[in-house]
Amino acid sequence: MSPGVIGQPVALDAMGGDQGPAPLVGGAVRALAQGIPVLLVGDRAALEPLVPAGVDLPIRHAATAVGMGESPATAVRRKPTSSIVQAVSALREGDACAAVSCGHTGATMAAALFGLGRLPRVSRPALATVVPRADGGKLVLLDLGANVDSRPEHLAQFAVMGACFARVAVGLDDPRVGLLSNGAEPGKGNELVREAAPLLAQLPLRFIGNIEPEAALRGGCEVLVCDGFVGNIMLKTVEATAAVVSRVLRDEVARRLSTRIGARLLGGILGRFRDRTDAQNVGGALLLGVPGVVVAGHGRSDERAVEHAIELAWRSAKNGLGPAVGEAITDALG
Repeated sequence: MSPGVIGQPVALDAMGGDQGPAPLVGGAVRALAQGIPVLLVGDRAALEPLVPAGVDLPIRHAATAVGMGESPATAVRRKPTSSIVQAVSALREGDACAAVSCGHTGATMAAALFGLGRLPRVSRPALATVVPRADGGKLVLLDLGANVDSRPEHLAQFAVMGACFARVAVGLDDPRVGLLSNGAEPGKGNELVREAAPLLAQLPLRFIGNIEPEAALRGGCEVLVCDGFVGNIMLKTVEATAAVVSRVLRDEVARRLSTRIGARLLGGILGRFRDRTDAQNVGGALLLGVPGVVVAGHGRSDERAVEHAIELAWRSAKNGLGPAVGEAITDALG
């Protein structure tokens, strides 16, 4: 059975993140306004002054936190009272339906693995997120860095988990699964891709074969599978490219006085572009392969991003993502 109880709050590591607890508490307040209950986990003395009067945000005290420069596994073992460990403990004990942290991603994964374990038949958990496609659709990308060195069988597991995530949490029926490569032809790719392709082809998935990044982002598939090293770089490249394109467009429009009227007209278009491509609107990545819902948010998350991370965790827990991934893995690999 998956840890966590539906109807319980989302446990938020309120001490993680690059900007301190203020945007985390602010994001929790925004999520609460949307009807999502939240449990703040962190130093009570630091958090209580940030909670607005009359707002129902309970606090689970955690005396310490894991710093960004600490070794994840070592810190999690040595700091059982840290906010991320206590957030996962709340999930394991049934006091929360999901856990969210915008702190050290490695510590989030370590706390989840030590506290929850792995799903049966899962060798390596994977981080998955959703990026926009050029055709207006959504693309699930995994792994994003949980495993920088993967084996072919790991990519097969990622494919199953990614397809389940696309169906249950994103609402993409019968998702097409592609294997990221430098060419669509069979036999393309490095040794890992060439060995993984036939394994994915044997799975009960709608596997379309190798696919290049441009084709995937145009709409060629709904799930894109790769190892964590490549996936992490690809995600950062997509985010950086969107930010650069937005900045270049604004700068070019502002260069000439004659275009300033046009700039006002383009403001809405650029705003919609930002909304479609801004990583803050996604909130974070789901850790797939553990028996529970754990979301790793961006360290630079603002209130809006924290709200979306909590919303992603709440929706995934409500839709039963944890048990669904376990069943999918068992059906495909068992």
